[in-house]
Amino acid sequence: MAVFVHSKAELNRAHLAVENADQTACELDEKLNTKSTAVTVSTMHLAKGLELKALAVMACDEDVIPSPERIESVVDMARIEEVYETERHLPYVACTRARDFLWISCAGGASEFLGDLRN
Repeated sequence: MAVFVHSKAELNRAHLAVENADQTACELDEKLNTKSTAVTVSTMHLAKGLELKALAVMACDEDVIPSPERIESVVDMARIEEVYETERHLPYVACTRARDFLWISCAGGASEFLGDLRN
């Protein structure tokens, strides 16, 4: 079981969700080490190549995905489409890591990119 969020800014939300479920969280790092006795918590950026029986992708809020910081940091407007495509691809990659069970959540409005997952 794992819980993925968009970025490090949302990791605390994931840890709290795991703790509220009376489970132990283990944060995934770049070495991709996990513990079979804990719920893996990570950012979507580390999801590529993983396969998980059950996955929760949380904090898919409209003010989280796409990342306002990434969008605002674009100084060359020619790159804006590239940034949007990267942000659009991230939830897709994360959600396709689930083998048997997938749960997606948001607080408030959902990201515009969640509609892309139906295709």
